Amino acid sequence: MDAKDLTTFEAVARLGGMGRAARELNTVQSNVTQRVRRLEAALGVALFERSRSGARLTPAGQRLLPYATRVDALLDEAGRAARDDGAPRGTLTIGSLETTAALRLSPLLATYAHAHPGVDLVLRTGTTAEMVERVLSRELEGAFVCGPVAHPQLVSTPAFEEELALLSAPTAETITAALQQPDLRLVILRAGCSYRQRLEEVLAHRGIVGLRRLEFGTLEAILGAVAAGLGITLMPRALIGPAWRGARIRAHRLKPVESRVQTVFVRRRDVQPSSALLAFQSHVTREHVTKDHATKSQPAREKRP
Repeated sequence: MDAKDLTTFEAVARLGGMGRAARELNTVQSNVTQRVRRLEAALGVALFERSRSGARLTPAGQRLLPYATRVDALLDEAGRAARDDGAPRGTLTIGSLETTAALRLSPLLATYAHAHPGVDLVLRTGTTAEMVERVLSRELEGAFVCGPVAHPQLVSTPAFEEELALLSAPTAETITAALQQPDLRLVILRAGCSYRQRLEEVLAHRGIVGLRRLEFGTLEAILGAVAAGLGITLMPRALIGPAWRGARIRAHRLKPVESRVQTVFVRRRDVQPSSALLAFQSHVTREHVTKDHATKSQPAREKRP
């Protein structure tokens, strides 16, 4: 079984046609067809159902696809590893929660880019579930997600700690008042958002379940909906900047066990990290140690009576 045959098969399966695969692979369609037929002959099964509209995977093809995808990714990693001489360069693609990108990453990315000008940084954002899946599928070299993450294929490194707050319209002066609003709704991101799950847990501990939901695709849309009195949400307190604080949104403090959440950086355990990723993780570790030391060095606050 030839690795190039598997790569060709993966391209046809992903793109849905021999012609489209040929264009991506910069070859002619007859070469693609020949490689697919050779692979089918070697395995003794049909991998595609061919029609005028394209090529559709057979059950055997569906079973083979995850392995072909893995082989393709491993070949790409092998090539990058062979070319990696220890100097950070090339493209580094990482992922992040939208809140982490907005709050924490700008100075970190700026410092890294200045220290390693040969690296082209690509940042993708999404929910914790989406980022973990994309790291596992090798689309991302690593990602900032909500911890803890316990997965046998992932290595997790502490990065930041956030204090979450329950956000409501300013008319609700206490958390009790916020939770007693008529027709209370959750204003949240799509499924897979870790803060969404934490909000539902916080409310469940207070005996509040089954609330209706309003789902939005951006943080600004969520904050705008909360300010308009459409419902409540859970976000890092630091996210509520001057434009939203006070007259537009009220942030209610939660118990420490409810409010403290750690952001971690995850990567695949079985992948040799590139020099660019190792340098980036070093920056993340220094950032975490610096902030942790600064927090411990602060004098203890007096307890209010």
